[in-house]
Amino acid sequence: MTRSLLLAGAAALVLATGAPAAFAQSDPAALQLIERLRPQAGGQTRGIRVPGNVEGAPPPSAPVQPAPVFGQPPAAPTPSPGLAGPGAPSVSPTTTSRPTPAVVRPPVRETTADAPSASITVTFASGSSVITPEGERALAPLGRALSSQDLAAFRFRIEGHTDTVGDPASNQALSERRAAAVRDYLVAKFGVSPNRLVAVGLGETQLLVPTPDETSSPRNRRVQVVNIGS
Repeated sequence: MTRSLLLAGAAALVLATGAPAAFAQSDPAALQLIERLRPQAGGQTRGIRVPGNVEGAPPPSAPVQPAPVFGQPPAAPTPSPGLAGPGAPSVSPTTTSRPTPAVVRPPVRETTADAPSASITVTFASGSSVITPEGERALAPLGRALSSQDLAAFRFRIEGHTDTVGDPASNQALSERRAAAVRDYLVAKFGVSPNRLVAVGLGETQLLVPTPDETSSPRNRRVQVVNIGS
């Protein structure tokens, strides 16, 4: 209760001054984050997924096959030219048309394709959820962006990620604490409303850079910020 009151009081104080919102307009990094985290006109969103062909998908020039409708009987095959009925002689077609198998596309991660998002490397002490001075500097543009009027109408998910050093259970708990620490820092330092931020830990389940176990990777020790709507 005491911690919540302190965070709420700090948020009200910073909002009253309006300083972070004003600083956002003079901070190029904050302006870039605003552009990344704000939905495009017309409801479109920008993620960070790299476009490309999905494995197993037909090339762009191939005709699009209609998706099967489950629960309906298959359409009757079209008879070949020259066949009058069951007693007609068989005619070998010049070309054989093979049905194109349905393409199974892997699920797309919500954090990079379904919503505007940005990945920020936040420095923590080893095995700790205490944000270092370097981490605070990395979070400053984000705090200014989230407290600006451009993003004031949106809520955000703060995702904590780790590298593969340590066991998965410990990394999951550590990522949750780090995500909560970033959320509390943005509330206390930049006056972002606690109701606009949701902290989630994902451990080592969504590596930005695929690595073997027990591999230290600063790029995987990051925070992902996702716009989850108004």
